[in-house]
Amino acid sequence: MAHTLVNPDGLHDPVPFGYSHTAVVPAGAELVLVAGQYGSGPDGAVVSADFAEQVKRTFHNIGVALAAHGLDLGHVVQLRTYVVNHDITKLGPIAGAVGEIWGTEPPAQTLIGVASLAAPDVLFEVEAVAARP
Repeated sequence: MAHTLVNPDGLHDPVPFGYSHTAVVPAGAELVLVAGQYGSGPDGAVVSADFAEQVKRTFHNIGVALAAHGLDLGHVVQLRTYVVNHDITKLGPIAGAVGEIWGTEPPAQTLIGVASLAAPDVLFEVEAVAARP
């Protein structure tokens, strides 16, 4: 792993919510920035109107983008997550998907509730920063 995750004493345990408080990337690591991905197929069309399905497909697409650089989701150090009309019920599918991928070591993450994204059927979008050792 090219980075270290730290959840300091004195702050709540963020792992059940699908993120870590901090990520440290060592000097000399190369950063790969992944533009906002959403739950689309190869044709760009959203694969499902279901929020949880869009979440799963979005993370799959980030994996595809990283693979083009010889990386995988384990190299991700930070996520910026955008959720249309965010409410507490949407945290479950997000934290569940993050837990499936990263287990007890999720990347640093910020969740931002938004009114809309690029297209009306896009409900979830994620930007990622990955580090290559």
